[in-house]
Amino acid sequence: MFYLALPLTFLKFWYLEAPIGILGFFGSLNSAFLQLFSLPLLIKTYFKPWKSEYREGLVGFSIGMGIFIKSAVIIADIVLMLLLLSFEVAFIIAFILWPIGTILILF
Repeated sequence: MFYLALPLTFLKFWYLEAPIGILGFFGSLNSAFLQLFSLPLLIKTYFKPWKSEYREGLVGFSIGMGIFIKSAVIIADIVLMLLLLSFEVAFIIAFILWPIGTILILF
């Protein structure tokens, strides 16, 4: 009797439980990525000097240099984050379509 329920068990696993687990993993991966590349910190300290240089006469230059460098780093972080997100979306779509593709190839 258990064998008759195997297709439904497989469908429940493949289309409900596994995608939820994968999305949880990707959420953790994205959180670690943001922490590793410190994007929120760069945005929070955008108008502060890059190396906390507060000597007289260098404050304006340090703030300007910080904005210039942080802009480049933020753009690079956003590009990497978009690449990661596009990989994650492609992986989820491929995972969902894998059984359908297998059936289409076989028949």
